[in-house]
Amino acid sequence: MTTVSLVLGSGGARGYAHIGAIEEIQRRGYEIVAISGSSMGALVGGMYAAGKLSEYRDWVSSLNWMQVLRLLDFTLSRGAIRGDRLFVKLAEILESSPRIEELSIPFTAVVTDITRQKEVWFQRGSLLEALRASVAIPGLFTPVERDGRLLVDGGVLNPLPIIPVVAAQADLIIAVDLNIPEGCYSSLQWPDTRFLERSGVSDDWSIPDTAESGNGKKLTFTKEAGGRLDILLNSVEVMQASLSEYKIAGYPPDLVIRVPKKICSFYEFHRAREVIEFGRLATRQHLQELERSVG
Repeated sequence: MTTVSLVLGSGGARGYAHIGAIEEIQRRGYEIVAISGSSMGALVGGMYAAGKLSEYRDWVSSLNWMQVLRLLDFTLSRGAIRGDRLFVKLAEILESSPRIEELSIPFTAVVTDITRQKEVWFQRGSLLEALRASVAIPGLFTPVERDGRLLVDGGVLNPLPIIPVVAAQADLIIAVDLNIPEGCYSSLQWPDTRFLERSGVSDDWSIPDTAESGNGKKLTFTKEAGGRLDILLNSVEVMQASLSEYKIAGYPPDLVIRVPKKICSFYEFHRAREVIEFGRLATRQHLQELERSVG
């Protein structure tokens, strides 16, 4: 059986494509022996390493837009969203408080220490704490404080963490990059994306007129706030796309599964079913191409 070290990149709601990628890799008979991830890549990879990916997939696939909004616990502190409600649900799915070193396969969650301005690898300790830090997008989610450090989204410094899986010495290193801009696709025929349009979901996104903060106060938002959020997230995506190319050039994986940004917006977490399916189809095409080239 061909073994795979899997690298799962950051990219917001496009991270659901990682679920389809993992399922297709397994369906084709490959064995995943190590995973590293940043942000949503860490979240999906951690759920897989804990043996709970199917439960996580079923849950996110059931979410509509209003249910996603109810998961957002707004606050007036250092970040718009605390993330408590989300991680309470993740703890329910995990049914325990697993430690990373006890998972079925080696797993690395990449986090950014903005106090010391360096990358941090979580390979031991609480899985939930590592995931919470890795998805803490600056300015959007509150950071995690630990031992005098302020920990935020791993994608700030390393949106595609390849080096952590090299020691696994697998037959293949496969990376899933979620930040591919239009015009930068490979020569592969991309999957038909019309099923995304058939979902009937508008690409427009806006924060509700009011939301409750952690102290019970009502926060009021305007369309201008949504514009500022778009600017923030677009800036993050531009940065991560550039950093991902740098990481790939520095240590080229055997296969890069390239997921285009256009499949969904960074914050469309209600479109899990469509994005999972796109990840599955894209992975199938890339693996078929790889298998033809070596077979």
